[in-house]
Amino acid sequence: MIEKRTFDELAHVNHDWLQARHHFSFGRYWDPARMGFGPIRVWNDDEINAQTGFPMHPHENMEIITYVREGAITHRDSLGNEGRTEAGDVQVMSAGTGVTHSEYNLEDEQTRLFQIWIEPRAAGGDPRWDAKAFPKGERAGQLEILASGFDEDINSGALMIRADARLYGAALKAGTKVQHKIANGAHVYLVASAGSLRINGEEIAARDALAIRDVSALDIEALDDAELVFVEAFELNN
Repeated sequence: MIEKRTFDELAHVNHDWLQARHHFSFGRYWDPARMGFGPIRVWNDDEINAQTGFPMHPHENMEIITYVREGAITHRDSLGNEGRTEAGDVQVMSAGTGVTHSEYNLEDEQTRLFQIWIEPRAAGGDPRWDAKAFPKGERAGQLEILASGFDEDINSGALMIRADARLYGAALKAGTKVQHKIANGAHVYLVASAGSLRINGEEIAARDALAIRDVSALDIEALDDAELVFVEAFELNN
């Protein structure tokens, strides 16, 4: 099963300072047919105006990944963490038993990012936050694991999340082809962050998505210079 979801069909909520597009039900947007994809609960495509952002607010029992497409985001939380994550880089937060945080665009330009929520493998645990720079040159022409809930990936440099999932990213020159074997039972949600791609025969443009299930492999071709990210996630009972 491969279902294409174009950027134009995403729910659009205008908050003045924030232009939010929701791949799944979130906040004001409610669609019982789009409550998530496997353990992936939220994928928001956010455009945050300069010198604005999300004030302090709480979370618990969720793994939250932020992939910055353009600009930068500054994080502060009730644990005392503070950090700035730039375009192409990633931050992760395990909400665990509870944490409050803010996310502000303190830049003089708009910030664009993907906000991804994944169910943790177990409730509770101490909340935590981390961030890491992932130079795009290091994932040029290949897939790189950016965040993972599996020890072998974390030991190789991926950010840690407490979920049975991996976040992949790639930057591909036009004409580049890569293949990824999908693990049995996985849900894959893929979004083109820039450029256009052909994946298993489906063409997608920037910010379009593919929801993929019961497919053995991804055959990815960059139709022009492109970037993509995807989550490969497993149901909690797998």
